[in-house]
Amino acid sequence: MQAFRVGFFTEVYRPVRNGVVTSVEMLERELRGRGHDVVCVTPAVPRYTDAEPGTLRLPSLPLPTRTAYRLTLPITSRAHASLLRDLDIVHAHSPFVTGWMALRLARSLRLPLVFTYHTQLEQYAHYVPFERKATRYAAAQLTRRYANAADAVIVPTSAMHDHLRRIGVRARIEVVPSGIDVARFLEGCPRAEIRARLGAAADDALILCVGRLGREKNIELALAAFARLDRPAKLAIVGDGIERAALECRAQQLAPGRVRFIGEQPRETLPDIYASADALLFTSASETQGLVLVESLAAGLAVVAVDTPQGREVLGSAACLCAAEPTALARGLAEVLADGAQARRAGRALARRFDAALLTDRVVELYASLARPQRGQIY
Repeated sequence: MQAFRVGFFTEVYRPVRNGVVTSVEMLERELRGRGHDVVCVTPAVPRYTDAEPGTLRLPSLPLPTRTAYRLTLPITSRAHASLLRDLDIVHAHSPFVTGWMALRLARSLRLPLVFTYHTQLEQYAHYVPFERKATRYAAAQLTRRYANAADAVIVPTSAMHDHLRRIGVRARIEVVPSGIDVARFLEGCPRAEIRARLGAAADDALILCVGRLGREKNIELALAAFARLDRPAKLAIVGDGIERAALECRAQQLAPGRVRFIGEQPRETLPDIYASADALLFTSASETQGLVLVESLAAGLAVVAVDTPQGREVLGSAACLCAAEPTALARGLAEVLADGAQARRAGRALARRFDAALLTDRVVELYASLARPQRGQIY
C-alpha cells in the first residue's frame, strides 16, 4: 500500500479536550502506526508546547466569547511551506480558517481535499451574538459550501450523510465513524475508590454524565431527569466548560448534595470511571456521533440517551432511548438500573464496530482512491 504524507488542518487540537480533538488524535496515531506521515496544522495556544513532532502551530488570537478555542491567523513562513510542500493528501477537520487554508493549499498543489464533518455548526448558534435563525442559516451555508469544495467528505453516521444531502451537499460522502481504542475500554474495571471519589455510597446507584459543559450538551435536562429518579443515587458530571458554574447552581437547586462535578479527567482513567458507574445519562442532541456513547458501550455501561437518529444508529438496541423530557429520562434510568445486564452485554459487542484500527483502514482506502500514484510503498 502507498505510504501517504497527510496534512491535517484543524481549528481545535491539544491542549483542548473534546470529541473532535480525540477523533483527530486517534486517526493521527493510527495513521502513523501504519507508517504514514502526518503534519497537523492548528492554532498556537499560549503557554502550551507540543511534546510530539509533526505539529505546525499558527499565530492565533482569543475569540470574543467564553471559550478555549482560538482564532487562527492564516500566516505561514517559508519553514511552514517546506513542511507542507510534499503532501499527498490534505485532510481538513474544520470549515473555518484552517479549513480554507487547506482548500487553498490543495488547489494550489493540485492535491485531493478530504473534509471530516465533525460538528453540526447550526447547533452552536448560541455562541454567536447575532439573531439565532440567521446564524443557523449561515452555518448551514458555510458547511454546504465547504463540503462541496472537497473531493470527499467523511461523516461518522448515516444520519449525518442524510443531513448534509438535505442542506445541499453534492460531493462524495463516505460514512466512516470516529474510532476509539475499544480494547482499552473493554479492560475498564470497577473500583470502589473511584465510586467513593465520585460521591457514591455503597448502596447508591452511580450515574455519569460525561462531556464538555456547554449549553448545546443539554446538561440541565440531565439534572432535571436525575432529580426525578426515585431511588438512592448520585450523579457524577465528568467534564468542564463555560456552563459549569451555572450548572452547579442548578444542581444545588434540583438535587442538593447528590451531584458532584469532578471536572476533566485524564483520558487513561476514563475506562475505569465508566466501569465503576451503573449508567450513563446522555442528553445532547447536537452530536454527529457521540464518542462518549461508544466509550460507554465498550466499557459495559448501561446507557440512557435522548432519542436522535444518530443516537439510534450508534446505540442500536443496546441502550434505552427516550424523549428529551425529564420524566421519560428518569423512567429510563429506573429501568436500566433495575436490569441493565443484557443491554451491557449487547453494548460491548456493538462497540467493536468502532475499533479505531478497522476504521482507519477505511480512511486509508479513501485516501488511496483519491491520491495520485506516489513513490513510497508499504508492504
